[in-house]
Amino acid sequence: MSHLGGKAGLSRDRLVGVEFSKRYLALGDSFTEGMGDVDPTRPNQVRGWADKVAEQLCQDPDWGYANLAIRGKKVGQIIDEQLPVALRMNPSLISLYMGGNDILRPRVDIDNLLQKYDAMVGELAGTGAQLLLFTGFDSNGSAIFEKTRGRTAIYNLGVRAIAERHGARVADYWNWYEFQDWRYWATDRLHMGAAGHTLMAKKVLGVLGEGFGLGPGPNAITDPVLPPMVVQSRIQKARADAVWAKEFLAPWIKRRLTGTSSGDHLSARYPQYISLQGLAS
Repeated sequence: MSHLGGKAGLSRDRLVGVEFSKRYLALGDSFTEGMGDVDPTRPNQVRGWADKVAEQLCQDPDWGYANLAIRGKKVGQIIDEQLPVALRMNPSLISLYMGGNDILRPRVDIDNLLQKYDAMVGELAGTGAQLLLFTGFDSNGSAIFEKTRGRTAIYNLGVRAIAERHGARVADYWNWYEFQDWRYWATDRLHMGAAGHTLMAKKVLGVLGEGFGLGPGPNAITDPVLPPMVVQSRIQKARADAVWAKEFLAPWIKRRLTGTSSGDHLSARYPQYISLQGLAS
């Protein structure tokens, strides 16, 4: 079943299986899958920053795009499930974000996590692809996730060292302070919303750079328009927090207590290289 035809009049069948001389492969978890940027016309009903970057790249018909990221995946799962596939796909450009779901667990061995991360990046570097890694988001100001801020800071130091060791570029999410504005976030407060994914795509294209031959660059994406800032009274904020806790936080905690994930029954959105030419907006 095609998930693309309704939006751009393109058949997914004619986009799959084409031989592309340049290939962008996105790996990771919900951040790269596109959670929070809802689009019922696309696989798993999300779009996300990686799609938006690929849409710009695919204006050059030589570019193909694949996305193996699945929500809820931890580092070990990404290594076991995505790395072997990635090594067979002969990518030209690889983006990787992982570790967030591990860091949010009650206990995590950051040193062990980074050792696994380093080993995976080393294998990916062996493909000859340009690598793009991400630091973790600075959760300062989040009542729930600020407690993991120190873990993320240590993780980020490791990511930067790994990037330098393997010649990877870094998308420095931690230092992109625009994302402290919660209007860039989805109602679940766990993932970026459509505006956040648009800004992230623009940032990523800026890191890759026009001179790298990867596409038209960050200026090809229009800055997202944010809704007006809403000032809530203490009572309104308490009510909103209660609704959020019931609808999003409680299910999230339950999944962690039961060892389940929202991505357990999902498949990769784009397991083969396709073209998103004509879908940029």
